[in-house]
Amino acid sequence: MSLDHVKIRRALLSVSDKSGLIELATALDAKGVELLSTGGTAKAIRDAGLPVRDVSEITNFPEMMDGRVKTLHPMVHGGLLALRDNDDHIAAMQEHGIIDIDLLVVNLYPFEETVAKGGDYEDCIENIDIGGPAMIRAAAKNHGFVSVVVDVADYDALLLQMDANDGATELSFRQKLAQTAYARTGAYDAAVSTWMAGAIGETAPRRKAISGEFVQEMRYGENPHQSASFYSNGDNRPGVSTATQHQGKALSYNNINDTDAAFELVAEFDPANGPAVAIIKHANPCGVASGATFKAAYEKAFQCDQTSAFGGIIALNGTLDGETAEQICSIFTEVVIAPDATDEAKEIFAAKKNLRLLTTGGLPDVRTGGQTWRQVAGGYLIQDRDNGFIGLDDLKVVTKRKPTDAELQDMLFAWKVAKHVKSNAIVYVKDGATVGVGAGQMSRVDSTRIAARKAQDMAEAIGLPAPLTQGSVVASDAFFPFADGLLTAAEAGATAVIQPGGSMRDAEVIDAANEAGLAMVYTGMRHFKH
Repeated sequence: MSLDHVKIRRALLSVSDKSGLIELATALDAKGVELLSTGGTAKAIRDAGLPVRDVSEITNFPEMMDGRVKTLHPMVHGGLLALRDNDDHIAAMQEHGIIDIDLLVVNLYPFEETVAKGGDYEDCIENIDIGGPAMIRAAAKNHGFVSVVVDVADYDALLLQMDANDGATELSFRQKLAQTAYARTGAYDAAVSTWMAGAIGETAPRRKAISGEFVQEMRYGENPHQSASFYSNGDNRPGVSTATQHQGKALSYNNINDTDAAFELVAEFDPANGPAVAIIKHANPCGVASGATFKAAYEKAFQCDQTSAFGGIIALNGTLDGETAEQICSIFTEVVIAPDATDEAKEIFAAKKNLRLLTTGGLPDVRTGGQTWRQVAGGYLIQDRDNGFIGLDDLKVVTKRKPTDAELQDMLFAWKVAKHVKSNAIVYVKDGATVGVGAGQMSRVDSTRIAARKAQDMAEAIGLPAPLTQGSVVASDAFFPFADGLLTAAEAGATAVIQPGGSMRDAEVIDAANEAGLAMVYTGMRHFKH
């Protein structure tokens, strides 16, 4: 049985993160709460001039083994686990001199931070907390009588609850704290098990755990009838989850998904090789380009598909400047994400209240980075992130005509973009800019036709004498199963092709390329994206 209101008379505080500790301890002391503590936490409280009892006084047992053993004792766990309305429990407490503990405040050894900083194996092992999770789980189990706080963010809520209830906490509040506590220990154990699997080279462990920390609740998910929330997994990879938002309303579910896609794509282009801009709509690129300036790159990207770019997401691989910001403001844009932005650019965007500007401080390393998870009915699909990279030396020319240097550069550009287009993916590129993108079709020839048709429509809309696919190269994310897709690309004006190869009909496709005068290279690598 639980009590609705439980007055807090005694608290045990043992924290690694001492943010707000003294303020909390001071407030508890002022409310007449007896303070118990351990090691460095007790010292900090004592140095602040507050009365505190060491846990070793309660257990009559010293801390030992470099602090590994201090709270794993019946005098502590009995005080946390005892049911206050159970006569047998009360009798046991009296017989053994166990005192009740009404409030536990614990945050854990900084294991996740140690891993993030590149700690070696022994450092990581030493930062696995044992006593903390044990106490948290005990207090959370006994939430009918004990309040447990594991987040600094909950200190104020605890004190407000006590103020509102004459030093007591309500059952509903303790239930919420207990749920948070179990989520914390679960996330902690997930972090440890995930790290250890990597440390010992276990690629497919028997059990996998996933955890996240709440960031924000969305107005809705992909559609208004779906509820949604955003959680961070603690990864410090530069991107939408770690970015600073400078203006605009909160990001939506679709905004976050599309912004992540845009930034991961633009990161394919090394800033050392010049500015690059990607425009994304519904997680697919509708324009990607490089240029001498970001303004020039944006204009080239925008020219690929001006219709789809409206209401899109724009990503840059460097610092957004004022001139580019002015150009971007010429149409409605949902989100702009970049490593940084000048003050001038921020001032220009300030007039666009609905435009969100995000800066990340850097680009993600597209050649490294963890795993991706996808939920299916009854389970999860887990795979390594697609870090595949192809350079000039990896290309195999399979046609009579060899590609020119300019074609090779455009083919590599198109290949980087194709990696981020939903399959079946076809990407036409000319002079360092996409000029046609076909995405997500059930047949590759349809993707080829759609990309070419969009290029033709764009040429007519802006008054070009011919589609920009004339004299372009084309990338296919997987092999052409038949020659029809390749011949469609040739009809659209493509002069060179980059594809993985590996079809049963490779010889037929190569013959068709030779007959059409195309240059073609194989990568030996596929980039499906579903």
